[in-house]
Amino acid sequence: MESAITSGVKVTVNTRYMQEQSEPGKGAFLFAYDVFITNNNLYPVQLLSRHWIIYDSLFPKREIRGEGVVGEKPIIEPGETFRYQSFCDLHSSIGWMQGEYLFRVDGNQQLLEVTIPKFELMLPEQMN
Repeated sequence: MESAITSGVKVTVNTRYMQEQSEPGKGAFLFAYDVFITNNNLYPVQLLSRHWIIYDSLFPKREIRGEGVVGEKPIIEPGETFRYQSFCDLHSSIGWMQGEYLFRVDGNQQLLEVTIPKFELMLPEQMN
């Protein structure tokens, strides 16, 4: 589990290899990741967008940008945690992801760039 705190927003990521949905012989490795976003500020924040950098050891890095997460732009109240799950497919058994979220302080136009910590995507037997 990896965590980072930026501007009072804590992002924690937990990953797991989806063995039953993967086909290693065809170069298809599926990983699930759970993200927990906790607002430690005294004011609400709204998640506006995401930017991911995905590294696959056999291919060039990919960048993904988009609005919100899993179809939502949640407003996270002070002390609350928003949780979502998503997936990443790799062509190899070793990779990583990292990135940032863009938040707006609810009620004004102040923007916060919040770090998504780097986390590894690899088979359990490859982890140290």
